[in-house]
Amino acid sequence: MFFMLLYSYFSSAVSSPLYSSSCRLQGQFHLNKLHKAGDVVLGGIFQVHFFSVFPDLSFTSEPPQPTCHGFDVVGFRRAETMAFAIDEINKNTKLLPNVTLGYSLYDHCVKLGIAFRAGLSAVSGQEKQFILDDTCAGTPPVIGIVGDSSSTHSIAISSVLGLYRVPMVSYFATCSCLSDRQKFPSFFRTIPSDAFQVQAMIQILKRFGWSWAGLLVSDDDYGLHAAQSFQSDLAQSGGGCLAYLEVLPWDNDPAELRRIVDLMKKSTARVVIVFAHESYMINLMEEVVRQNVTGLQWMASEAWTASTVLQTPDLMLYLAGTLGIAIRRGEIPGFREFLLQMLPDIHHNNSYGNSMVNQFWEFTFQCRFTPPPAGWMEAGGTLCTGQENLEDVETELLDVSNLRPEYNVYKAVYALAYALDDMLQCEPGKGPFSGHSCGNLKELEPWQLVYYLEKVNFTTTFGDQVSFDENGDALAIYDVMNWLWLPDGRTEVQNVGEVKRSASKGEEFTIDEDKIFWNFESKKPPRSVCSESCPPGTRMARKKGEPVCCFDCIHCSEGEISNKTDAMGCTSCPEDFWSSPQRDHCVPKKTEFLSYHEPLGIGLTVASLLGTCMCAVVMGIFIYHRSTPIVRANNSELSFQLLLSLKLCFLCSLLFIGRPRLWTCQLRHAAFGISFVLCVSCILVKTMVVLAVFKASKPGGGASLKWFGVLQQRGTVIVLTSIQAAICTAWLVSASPTPHKNTQYYSDKIVYECAVGSTVGFAVLLGYIGSLASLSFLIAFIARNLPDSFNEAKLITFSMLIFCAVWVAFVPAYVSSPGKYADAVEVFAILASSFGLLLALFGPKCYIILLRPERNTKKAIMGRGKYADTVEVFAILASSFGLFVALFGPKCYIILLRPERNTKKAIMGREIQA
Repeated sequence: MFFMLLYSYFSSAVSSPLYSSSCRLQGQFHLNKLHKAGDVVLGGIFQVHFFSVFPDLSFTSEPPQPTCHGFDVVGFRRAETMAFAIDEINKNTKLLPNVTLGYSLYDHCVKLGIAFRAGLSAVSGQEKQFILDDTCAGTPPVIGIVGDSSSTHSIAISSVLGLYRVPMVSYFATCSCLSDRQKFPSFFRTIPSDAFQVQAMIQILKRFGWSWAGLLVSDDDYGLHAAQSFQSDLAQSGGGCLAYLEVLPWDNDPAELRRIVDLMKKSTARVVIVFAHESYMINLMEEVVRQNVTGLQWMASEAWTASTVLQTPDLMLYLAGTLGIAIRRGEIPGFREFLLQMLPDIHHNNSYGNSMVNQFWEFTFQCRFTPPPAGWMEAGGTLCTGQENLEDVETELLDVSNLRPEYNVYKAVYALAYALDDMLQCEPGKGPFSGHSCGNLKELEPWQLVYYLEKVNFTTTFGDQVSFDENGDALAIYDVMNWLWLPDGRTEVQNVGEVKRSASKGEEFTIDEDKIFWNFESKKPPRSVCSESCPPGTRMARKKGEPVCCFDCIHCSEGEISNKTDAMGCTSCPEDFWSSPQRDHCVPKKTEFLSYHEPLGIGLTVASLLGTCMCAVVMGIFIYHRSTPIVRANNSELSFQLLLSLKLCFLCSLLFIGRPRLWTCQLRHAAFGISFVLCVSCILVKTMVVLAVFKASKPGGGASLKWFGVLQQRGTVIVLTSIQAAICTAWLVSASPTPHKNTQYYSDKIVYECAVGSTVGFAVLLGYIGSLASLSFLIAFIARNLPDSFNEAKLITFSMLIFCAVWVAFVPAYVSSPGKYADAVEVFAILASSFGLLLALFGPKCYIILLRPERNTKKAIMGRGKYADTVEVFAILASSFGLFVALFGPKCYIILLRPERNTKKAIMGREIQA
């Protein structure tokens, strides 16, 4: 029923010219008020008292009025700012000429009910309302309201006034929810919303590296919406986490405050952000002092940054160094002189009229107007005369050095004035309304003023531009303040930075760190993090069940790096690169191949050249002693071919040393295969000749020698070698070996090797050599017990035994050798088998030729004697040496000279690849 009557009233009142009609609500409700008549009246809602007391309601008689207590001089100064702005506009001949502005200012006493009643009283035109009929008349209501300072009050009042498009311009309500044009179509404000303030707070957190902070908010729309916005923006920005989020109780619950302060005390977060009005902070700080919670860095929202109530010596021990976001400071010339001219309205006393001034007068001069309260005079009190001098007392009212909310009030009044002036300057027929009509005072509608208010744009005398965006928000600008504790015990709130947003430059944030006072022994910003930053070379690993700011630092794996602080993950190095020991950058992988410049390569090269030289020496010995029986008796032509092939075997091992190139990869196995087939072919033919000679010595066996003449021997060697050459040619043509960078053996090295191309080709090559060697061994083994005259079968048997043993041992050694050691094993096998053949076949002969020439006779050769013993000794030594070198040479090298390779990982690398 109430809202139906209210709607009926507004429908008639708002649609009537000059609001000539008004309705009265039943009941009486006296409000603290400051009024001045004018052609057009602006309303204002301010906090002039700190709290109010509602009496008990029995409803057995007329309910008594609530009473306001605790006069707020600063709040009263804000109300007087509106009065001054209107007075200044009335004196300005260029702004609203021929129009006198008036005002009706109300005190909400920090109670929503009183604030809501004040808003309705302002738009209805009277403080006392009685619902009569549609023809009721009254004084003109206001065309717009400046206020309220509270977000909660602004939400409630604007929700109703917005239904009738009555403009409301707040100077202190920052809740981001008020930017919703659907819910609050006629709401404007000259203070930035909390959305921007939250962004400014996050910028400060990032600037000082505070990623771990606590958030306290008041239990109202201002605090709860700020908490929601802060959590959302902090998560999106990645600037940190909240250690805790607590709502300060509105009823000053001691147990709840004790719990919250205890949580702050135990938390590792050193930064505490508070979005609350000073009344909440007073209760909170009482508990902070009781528990003596020091060492915290406080961050204040604009609601209490400039609060003088908290700047006491008792609290500065805890609050000194506070960083806060403050409303833009401005200067209002002539304001102090206006305040000095203020006089109380002694005729109306406290019942009506300028009761706010009277209450300020009584509070400041500690006097009472007539009639005084009962017992006042008897207690020594004095009466107020109205002639007291404000300059004779110390009052915050006259302190105009730090005008912040007042400056916003000043801008709000001027915004309404400029909007009204723009509307009155409209030329008939060129207006923005239907039929190109213009608004005028006689037929003024609230929504018409809202239209012009959305487009207002002016610059204050202080140089600040005032305009509103599509949400009714002013251009965002805040000052960053710091609470400085001076040595003499005084407190100074100094400006240390600025954060603003402009259409041209976007968001700007500046702060002078050198000016900031830090309330810590180090005189430096505190550290407030859940976990210390992860240095380069590590990555962040979140702790399960904790915020993202709480993490462990895990070292990057081998082959991965992180080159920045607090990296979320590690990046793999490119294929040819590896991570540095610190895992903070990639370095080129070391290259590995069997080089001529390392001890192993040098040793193998020397051994290869030594073998080559030994072959040359033996060949020289045989050439020089070619006419002696021991040379002639052992098929000198095949011996020379065998020495030549052994020399090629020694030399082909050099192709396995050095950086692999295309020609060396193609040549190494071909040269190895052909030279060894040539060598084994010569041995095979030698063996077959020995067997043929033995058969020829028997009756009727002479025909066997015709198959093993000189031409046949040469032809057999050429044919057997040509088969290997054909195998190598087919292999090179079909799938030629090529250089290959192998990164699979070692993760931190590149092994340069020759890829065989065709495994089948390589297997056929080795298989052919093995088959000839096996055949030679078999024939030599059969002929080992033939008569010793001209018989090399035993030497060939031992040499083939060495050869086969070496290459059988080569296979597992090669497979288990990683990287360049595989090539080293192959070279070992080549050299061991070559040395074995050289020593087993030619060692005994050279011994006799050089050291026992008396044995180099046909008679000595035909007999067994010591020659046979010498042959066996050389054969045994040669085979043992060859087996020892082949089997244990690579292993001893790694154990003694390269112990870093004597690891399971190094050994397994090759095995896995194989």
